[in-house]
Amino acid sequence: MIEQALEEALAQCRLTRGEFSELLVRLLDYGVICREESQVEAQLYDRFQRCEQLIREWLAPLGLRLQHDSRFQFIRVYPPGSEVPGLPDQEEPHHGGLRARLSQWEVAAILVLRVEYDKALREGQVDDSGCVALSLEALELGLRNLLKMSLPDKLAERKSLLKKLRQLRLVQFAGDDAEPLAETWLRVRPTIAHFVTESTLQQLLETEPTRETAARITPESEDHSLFVATESE
Repeated sequence: MIEQALEEALAQCRLTRGEFSELLVRLLDYGVICREESQVEAQLYDRFQRCEQLIREWLAPLGLRLQHDSRFQFIRVYPPGSEVPGLPDQEEPHHGGLRARLSQWEVAAILVLRVEYDKALREGQVDDSGCVALSLEALELGLRNLLKMSLPDKLAERKSLLKKLRQLRLVQFAGDDAEPLAETWLRVRPTIAHFVTESTLQQLLETEPTRETAARITPESEDHSLFVATESE
């Protein structure tokens, strides 16, 4: 019965089972698809638009929730119990098996990206895609001012941090390993505004800047992330 219903639904969406599977697996694997990221993700995003309701129906029984920003053309899937912009909180308990733990450096950089993005937004320094240009120097300055931190000393660790931010689809940047890292400019995506909760941002801005601030905000286990609502004991 399920097989037949799926085949009928896919026929209406003009998709094969393989195409549907590829889209669903990519979304669950990466957690986010941005049309602007690559030709592959552009094709997957366009495919998603043809079967959005079907994707939602398949994710709903798992407790997963989907955010689709049609203006900036990205999709993000949230684990059960997550705080999702524009959606009511879930009351059911959750265990966090789908959440990826972020390091203290990653949390710190993400918080600064959100602050810098909001600042540029207020000043109207946003391009047509909703992105903001930020130099690596500005990111380092923000880390010092907000958290009394700096970027990792080792070049390999800095590159790893930037690659993680790109993997989360929070930034774009050009260049390769042969180019000087200091010349790198980041293109901060509007996805940053949905990744960090308002409560987390407010907690940062109301706290006296110290190196321990990021440690307090950093999730202590893999059961939480920046976009997960705090669970009462």
